[in-house]
Amino acid sequence: MSRRLLSGAALACALSAAPVAGALAQDCCPIVELRQYTLYPGKRDELIALFEERFIESQEATGMRIAATFRDLDDPNRFVWVRGFADMRTRHEALTAFYYGPVWQTWRNQANATLEDNDNVLLLHPAFAGSGFVLDGLARPAAGAAVGSRLVVATIYYLRDGSLDGFAAAFRREMAPLLERRGARILAQYVTDSSRNTFPRLPVREKERVFVSFAAFDGAAAYDRHVKALAADGRWQAMLAAHAMERGPETLRLQPTARSLLR
Repeated sequence: MSRRLLSGAALACALSAAPVAGALAQDCCPIVELRQYTLYPGKRDELIALFEERFIESQEATGMRIAATFRDLDDPNRFVWVRGFADMRTRHEALTAFYYGPVWQTWRNQANATLEDNDNVLLLHPAFAGSGFVLDGLARPAAGAAVGSRLVVATIYYLRDGSLDGFAAAFRREMAPLLERRGARILAQYVTDSSRNTFPRLPVREKERVFVSFAAFDGAAAYDRHVKALAADGRWQAMLAAHAMERGPETLRLQPTARSLLR
């Protein structure tokens, strides 16, 4: 489905769907979507306000976890968010319940009016046990909470076929410790999940093979120092050069929105 979410056909069956039972694992989450939305100019704050008022608790009521919501600091028309699921079956059930349910049906036209493109989606799972977001004990801020200065940086490494596992192992063993010595605080590490898309009306980038690292910094200045330190570190450049990259890494500098659980 390009540039728009569900149209709302066949509501009767979907409206009867029961919420998905059971809690997600502590390592949140076994399956995640990294969603990058391109919005029409000037529409980002409108979508974020609607999302935070209407679409967080209503999605989580179906069994999803809305782990993080961000403004992209380098693109004023990009909204980035992460939602998680217990497994692919749960994903299908939760998405069906939400997108055919009453909240989305009420507010979808208003949301869709802000969206130029919503198909930039990566389906991921933790790179290894314990490498996903851990959200236990975090309380979601109330509406109107202050937006902090903390910066989250997502780096997407595009790997060639057959090289993803080796890169993930090297990142865990060598690259993550170096990044942390240079000032990063690694939050999570994910890799492509190649499962069949169980909700095809929301497409994902199925042909990509990626490793995604999320790291926190105490603001933009701290991140700039980190980047300069890496550029001067020959070990980091050699680590990258040792792996078969499909193309250069993609870096997203992200500011958590007011109600982002991950802050």
